[in-house]
Amino acid sequence: MDKILQPLESVLGVTGRSLLGLYFVLPGITKITGYGGTEQYMLQHGVPLTTALLPLTIMLQIGGGAALILGWQIRAVALMLAGVTIVINLFMHDFWNVYEGLSQAHETQNFVKNLAIMAGLLALAAGPSAQALSLDRSLNQTTA
Repeated sequence: MDKILQPLESVLGVTGRSLLGLYFVLPGITKITGYGGTEQYMLQHGVPLTTALLPLTIMLQIGGGAALILGWQIRAVALMLAGVTIVINLFMHDFWNVYEGLSQAHETQNFVKNLAIMAGLLALAAGPSAQALSLDRSLNQTTA
């Protein structure tokens, strides 16, 4: 199986890295276009310091997502986004609170989905295959 996958390793790494990046860029953009609604949603979930955390979240999601897509500081950015994901998960997908029925199932599904995204980010931070076609690799080759 390794012989089959080895030629695809770079393609798989870049594709996974780019899809994870896109997962953060798009929600970051929708937070801008729906700023007021996002702010209200955060307030409903009891997020503290919403006026400061919403712009910070937007910057981290768009900037971090773009950095992953471009392959810049992959490991550090993946770890940062994993941290952002767990914080968002704990506040925004708190299925253990007042939800019932389909709402609880929906929040549980989002919570678990975000854990899977986090797993992908942690694997990205740990693995060298995501370095292909990246700024990190290009910069290391020019300075070596």
